[in-house]
Amino acid sequence: MIVAVGLLLLAAGYLAGSIPFGVLVARRAAGVDPRSVGSGNIGASNVTRSAGKAAGAATLALDAAKAAVPMLLARPILEALGASPAAAGTWSVGVGLAAFAGHLWPVWLRFQGGKGVATALGVFLVLAPVQALLGGAAFALAYGATRIAAVGSLTGVAVCTIGTFLVHGAGSAVSWAGLVVAALIGWRHRGNLQRLLRGTENKV
Repeated sequence: MIVAVGLLLLAAGYLAGSIPFGVLVARRAAGVDPRSVGSGNIGASNVTRSAGKAAGAATLALDAAKAAVPMLLARPILEALGASPAAAGTWSVGVGLAAFAGHLWPVWLRFQGGKGVATALGVFLVLAPVQALLGGAAFALAYGATRIAAVGSLTGVAVCTIGTFLVHGAGSAVSWAGLVVAALIGWRHRGNLQRLLRGTENKV
């Protein structure tokens, strides 16, 4: 029973992560599709470019929540069914990763999704809130200094990942989940890294 419910929660996490809030918010706020503007990304930075700061902030919050909420629901559901706290916690990590994967490869957009930074923030606000907040502060400092969203994002992800390993250790599923998330975010930013090296990266 626990395994069956856990698998259903993983599927629900993926479907929640697949919700393209950036597209929905930008269309609602400005009648535009962020996929056809700027970088073409559906995340908060490009929504800010295409539909304004309020729409970008709403996208950031919703993209984080679509990972955090399924994770917060998964643990009590599984514990109520008899799962141990450790097992429920492991399933919750899996649900967060499923939501993150849903954002990167959303079924609703033919698996063409965003870069995952805000959704990763939602995952780590649940798993490692202090490290997530430190990552957010690092993002703000790096972005404030450069006005380049990719620099802020990659800096924040690095700080959060390193902090998670320092606190939870190499034996924790939380640490390895952070490393997987960081690697995928880095891979999704490969175009940004190339533009940074050429000095042609967009500013927000």
